[in-house]
Amino acid sequence: MCLILPGGRRKAVQALLLRLAAFARLPVGGLPLTRFTSLSGGLDVSQLTGLQPRPSVGVIFWARRLCRRHFSLAYTSAMLWVKSLHIVFVASWFAGLFYLPRILVNLAMVPAQSHAERERLLLMAGKLLRFSTLLAIPALLLGLALWLHYGIGRGPGNGWMHAKLLVVLLVIGYHHACAAQLRRFREGRATRSHVWYRWFNEVPVLLLLAAVVLVVVKPF
Repeated sequence: MCLILPGGRRKAVQALLLRLAAFARLPVGGLPLTRFTSLSGGLDVSQLTGLQPRPSVGVIFWARRLCRRHFSLAYTSAMLWVKSLHIVFVASWFAGLFYLPRILVNLAMVPAQSHAERERLLLMAGKLLRFSTLLAIPALLLGLALWLHYGIGRGPGNGWMHAKLLVVLLVIGYHHACAAQLRRFREGRATRSHVWYRWFNEVPVLLLLAAVVLVVVKPF
């Protein structure tokens, strides 16, 4: 007979584990493993009848690996989707942090009599700040899901995650600093030179470099 395993159903895999446990004393060679193709296919167990039991733990080991693989497929697939979206939103957030300080540089260079140009730059900066804030929210939430729900970076030997969390806090602080500087320009209280804002513009580059190295290299 053939036991059909519909993909994604926990009960079907558990039933398979119980059935294989009944033959736990069979050697691994006693199972027709070549007939088993995938979790959505079938397992022909008709050849198991009439075989003499022999002491072996191969079946249990194989069944555990099968169930572990099945249960981890859905888990891993969802985690990869979350990680992909996290990367997309982080990259988009940093794109806004790269360009917003450049607008501040231009605002610092606008002559006092150029009111139209100043208002245009303030409008652009305000829209970009709001859009970057909207991108930052899902980027942070997805990162927290990877850390707290999927366990990435948790446990001993993951000091790089603690350093990355510090970098994330610095990025959030830089985001608020950009908003504060833009508010100063709107209120006419900005006293920094364009040179200072050019150096200020290099900060997100260093923060992104640190985050990527920590996540990819994991130096500690």
